[in-house]
Amino acid sequence: MIEKLNWDAVPIEEVTPAMHRKIIAGEKMMIAKMKFKDGFRVPLHSHENEQITHVISGTIRFWFGDDKSQEMDLNPGDIIVIPPNLPHEALMIGDVEEIDHWAPPRQDWSDGTDHYLRK
Repeated sequence: MIEKLNWDAVPIEEVTPAMHRKIIAGEKMMIAKMKFKDGFRVPLHSHENEQITHVISGTIRFWFGDDKSQEMDLNPGDIIVIPPNLPHEALMIGDVEEIDHWAPPRQDWSDGTDHYLRK
């Protein structure tokens, strides 16, 4: 049976005081609506999941590759597709709200083993 959802009804998870997220997962895809405080840094990491990031407010500065040789700023309305297994790091410039999609769903986010974010 198909279920209608609304972001207002999805519980907020406080990953850290500077990162909050709401997650909805299906069988083959996951979506997360997130808010970050200015200066929050997502450390260099990679994952098997294809990722699509859509910035709603603020700016996210990304670095791509093991050597972080490619740098890119995403501003409100910008969207990026990050291929599976591509190392990337991100810095929040200003308070940021964004939505990420992953396929397949992030197992580490579902089971709480996403320790790289909780430092």
